Amino acid sequence: MAQQIHLEVVTPAGAVVSEDVDIVNAPGYGGDFGVLANHAPFLSTIKIGLLTYEKGNERKSLMISGGFSEVSNNKITFLVESAEEGSQIDVDRAMKAKERAEKRLSQAAAQDDNFNTVRAEAALQRALARLKASKVA
Repeated sequence: MAQQIHLEVVTPAGAVVSEDVDIVNAPGYGGDFGVLANHAPFLSTIKIGLLTYEKGNERKSLMISGGFSEVSNNKITFLVESAEEGSQIDVDRAMKAKERAEKRLSQAAAQDDNFNTVRAEAALQRALARLKASKVA
């Protein structure tokens, strides 16, 4: 049996994941990164995106939004604003959110409204991450 790393995903509402896994892939602001057992210690900021992890032949995904990760002592911890399991995502709702965000982006661009552009881009990224997570699950 290959060595594993302990994964913890924590939101303000509590722990979402706490288990030993083979590999973790996450969306860092400096680019996506992967972590295996006995990885060198590091810290990273996390952007909205898809966190995947594998244990044996099983692969799971989470949509995560904004936060931090720390790798230390064969453990990786994610402190994120929100996390949703791919299997629990309402695809129809995510599609509607994507369409609303795209509409708001085009309206904000036409009005040169930077504040609403930033909000619409974040909403679009969350919707796209949810759709990705639901397909991997």
